[in-house]
Amino acid sequence: MPEISSIHHISITVTDLDRSVRWYEELFGMNKVVEEPHPDGTGNFVVLSNADFSMMIGLHVHPGNQRERFSEARTGLDHVSFGVKNHAELEAWESRLTELEVEHSPINDRELYSVVVFRDPDNVQLEFISFG
Repeated sequence: MPEISSIHHISITVTDLDRSVRWYEELFGMNKVVEEPHPDGTGNFVVLSNADFSMMIGLHVHPGNQRERFSEARTGLDHVSFGVKNHAELEAWESRLTELEVEHSPINDRELYSVVVFRDPDNVQLEFISFG
């Protein structure tokens, strides 16, 4: 079986590219590394990255998008989970969300993991999670 070394990036369809770019840049401290039209000429996308390119997020707009809010109850993406090293890092992310006035759950400590859940401007569910 060939191995996969990592998930290279995630891509999310958004309703307002500029709004989402600002939101993700501010939350994650990422920078825009690519901004182009889709290869077929319909819609545009932006790729954001952290400094070492270990995490990348693509944000896409499509002309056929009905501008409806995201719902994990439909077929497709349910949520995106970002792993953090430990509980202290999770607490730091919870503080960052509060600082940026991003609505979020309190830290939910489970038997095997702890998690903070929040949503982007299009209602895509995101979370920070730590194990142990």
